Amino acid sequence: MLNFVEIKEQMKSDCIALTFKGNVTFELVDSIIIIISDKLDALEPNLNVRKKMYGILTECLQNLCNHTDDKGSLEIVDFDVKSVAISIKSTESCYFIETGNFVLNEKVAFLKKRIDEVNSKDKEGLKTLYNEILTNKVFSDKGGGGLGFIDIARKSGEKLDYLFENVNQSYSFFSFKIIINKK
Repeated sequence: MLNFVEIKEQMKSDCIALTFKGNVTFELVDSIIIIISDKLDALEPNLNVRKKMYGILTECLQNLCNHTDDKGSLEIVDFDVKSVAISIKSTESCYFIETGNFVLNEKVAFLKKRIDEVNSKDKEGLKTLYNEILTNKVFSDKGGGGLGFIDIARKSGEKLDYLFENVNQSYSFFSFKIIINKK
């Protein structure tokens, strides 16, 4: 059972702006962007930080919309594979955007390799990698070529934090965390 006193204290200490679990649609993405934009406009004085947040949040939400695997249902958890988790938190020094979604186990190695490659690059290396992908025009069936991870890393200026937790023979849960400094 939910303990609302604990939730209230966590929200107070972490300044949680939004937490969501469920199926993501493009309409929901638009609504979330509007809600967070309004909140950031009121709370965040730094225009550059707001722009980073909008860009990174938009990319994360679009990734959840476009790349959540939906080939079945998981009976061992309390929601289906189309469900995602989104959390946006604020502390005095930074924002945290955390997302989670189910991915097919066959995609885990590729995703790890792509994120590790992005994490291995400095600012100039990310720019070069971004341009190489654009030049090669190698895109997936859903339109991405890995540009999203690169774009997020470039905008945040931070390494991408991730975890894959095996759920069963078919699926893993992919947790993804981005830090945006307020400076």
